[in-house]
Amino acid sequence: MNLMRSLGISASGLSAERLRMDVISANIANANSTQTVEGGPYRRRVVLLTSRERTPGFKSILQDSLVNKTAYAGVKVSGIVEDESPLKMVYDPTHPHASADGYVAYPNVDVMKEMVELITASRAYEANVTTLNSTKNMFMKTLEIGRV
Repeated sequence: MNLMRSLGISASGLSAERLRMDVISANIANANSTQTVEGGPYRRRVVLLTSRERTPGFKSILQDSLVNKTAYAGVKVSGIVEDESPLKMVYDPTHPHASADGYVAYPNVDVMKEMVELITASRAYEANVTTLNSTKNMFMKTLEIGRV
């Protein structure tokens, strides 16, 4: 594997995990938001990640494997979507956003689940940093070979 490609793969992972942590943080910050600018309660958002393939198709993958290249070049964000799971309905007739029957729709955000997702994203970010540092160390060792 090319060392520069390794840096690119790590960089794509760092960006994706950072965005994922930002979205999770927004979910936690809005865990009790019963009214948004768009109207209605906040809905949990989820980041969708997919592999970034350099070139699709069997022929290009075969050619890449013959010249010792991999077909994958990191990860990319394919979208940020709203979680369509049902909202939490809580009976509180004194709340200003209560419906006529006294129920308030709270966001579908489970703070414990978001914390687990945040830890997972943080670990993935750290793994990418470790890979990046290992690649950097390989560069440095390669440069030392030429020294006398």
